[in-house]
Amino acid sequence: MASLKQRTSGLVQRRSEARRGEEEDDDDDKGDSKETRLTLMEEVLLLGLKDREGYTSFWNDCISSGLRGCMLVELALRGRLQLEACGVRRRSLLSRKVICKSDAPTGDVLLDEALKHVKETQPPETVQSWIELLSGETWNPLKLHYQLRNVRERLAKNLVEKGVLTTEKQNFLLFDMTTHPLTNNTIKQRLVKKVQESVLEKWVNDPHRMDKRVLSLILLAHSSDVLENAFAPLQDDQYDLGMKRVHTLLELEPEKESAKPNVNELMWAVVAAFTK
Repeated sequence: MASLKQRTSGLVQRRSEARRGEEEDDDDDKGDSKETRLTLMEEVLLLGLKDREGYTSFWNDCISSGLRGCMLVELALRGRLQLEACGVRRRSLLSRKVICKSDAPTGDVLLDEALKHVKETQPPETVQSWIELLSGETWNPLKLHYQLRNVRERLAKNLVEKGVLTTEKQNFLLFDMTTHPLTNNTIKQRLVKKVQESVLEKWVNDPHRMDKRVLSLILLAHSSDVLENAFAPLQDDQYDLGMKRVHTLLELEPEKESAKPNVNELMWAVVAAFTK
C-alpha cells in the first residue's frame, strides 16, 4: 500500500512539474495548436532559406551569430533564462550576467543544450559572451566545447520533421551538399505575412504594445540579415512604409527600453549586443 502511495504521489509530482514547465513557457505559445509552432531560430532560418535551392545565401555572415541570439531570447521568453538584477547603480545590459531561472526541459534539443551550458557555467557569462561562445567565436581553447555545431543543419532537420522542408542532395562542381527545399509554402507564407502585418496593418507604433515574440523576430531577423526577404514581395509604397517602421524599432535604445515595465530584459540585451 505504501509503495502504491509513493508511486501515485510520484506520478502526481511529475505531472505537476511538467505542467509547471508548460506554464513557464511564454504566453505567446497559446496560439492555435493546429498551426505548426516554430521557434525563433526556425523562423529566422526559414526566412533566410532560398525556397527552391534549400540553403541560405553564401554571403550571409550574420546568420550564425543571429541564430545563437535567437536561442537566448527563445529561452528567455520561455522563462528559462534571465539577466541578473541590475543593482542600485543600474549596470548596463551588456555588463549583466545571464542566469538560469529554470532548467525544466524545453523539448527542443538545441535549446536544452544551450540551457545546460548556461546552467553549468560558473561564474556566469554575459549575453555578448554567450553569443560568441555558442558560435565558436572564441580564442580560448578551453571554451571551444561551448560551441553548438551544425546549428543550421539541425534546425533544417527540425523543419523537415515539422513538414515544412524536405531533404535533397545537390551536386556542386567541387562537392555535394545536403539542401532543404521548401515543401510547405503555407507555413512560410504565414510567417512572411506575420512579419509584414506587424509593421503594416497591425502596426501599433509602440514596441511595448507589440507581441514580444513578433518584436523579437523582427529585430533578430534584421540582425541575421534575413528580414529583407520578408519584405521583397511587397509593392514599393508598402515596402518603403514597412522598412521605415522597422528602422524606428532599430533606432530604439535598448537601455531605455529595458527599464520600462513588463519587458524582457534579456531580449533587449541581445539587441544591444548586435547593435553596439
